[in-house]
Amino acid sequence: MTTEAPSWDDRVAALWAALDAYEPADFRARVAELAAERPADDAPALFEQGAAHDSTGLPAEAVAYYRRALDLGLTGLRRRRAVIQLASSLRNLGQPERGAALLTAERAIPADRLDADERALAGAVDAFLGLCLADTGREREAAALALGALAPLLPRYNRSLAYYAQALVDPARD
Repeated sequence: MTTEAPSWDDRVAALWAALDAYEPADFRARVAELAAERPADDAPALFEQGAAHDSTGLPAEAVAYYRRALDLGLTGLRRRRAVIQLASSLRNLGQPERGAALLTAERAIPADRLDADERALAGAVDAFLGLCLADTGREREAAALALGALAPLLPRYNRSLAYYAQALVDPARD
């Protein structure tokens, strides 16, 4: 009986599952080792390195990895995660306007162009857009996004909350 070695993606997932067991520099080094198994211009490997830097407190370094991965055509769920994480890193670096622009564009992608995993991150897009908007002084829009995302999850008051969320940014509804 032969057993197949875990795939690269499986080994990446296992490493992420053990993130808290590593010191930040050691975790980044282990992700870099996995990334080194792939070509230098491999978008998923670059994304994982960006995420490792981001998750260990180095957002400026993460930005370069995310941008490179996206420029190389990162696709699918990792692409959507890269946009969210890039926007969050930019916000943390004092550039919330740039983060908001990225997430506004991401939010505008029609749902039928996304797979189920990408669509599942719609709430994350809204949440991080809300954070960026709040940091740019657009608190009412941020609150509207948060309340609009929350409305479908409530056992009651869904319609009312969705209406009030929209009224925060549409004065004609007040």
